[in-house]
Amino acid sequence: MKIYEYEGKKNICGENIRRIRGEKKLSQAKLSQMLQLEGIVIDRYSICRMEKGERFIADYELYKIARVLEVPMEDLFREDSEEDCAKA
Repeated sequence: MKIYEYEGKKNICGENIRRIRGEKKLSQAKLSQMLQLEGIVIDRYSICRMEKGERFIADYELYKIARVLEVPMEDLFREDSEEDCAKA
């Protein structure tokens, strides 16, 4: 199966996952543990690759990531300009 890239990345949510995870003071290892409790087998290294845009993120993984981070899925897709508008 061919995985396509968008602007040189395999996902557009990784940076937001990293930002939200940081805001909640969760390590990559802790996020990995939380996802495993939700039935998503993923290690810390895979989360690192997601956040860098080096790994494709499946829809079911995004759903569970939003769930464990306790944010709406839309927050994972926000661009910086949208956040700046929300702050104004």
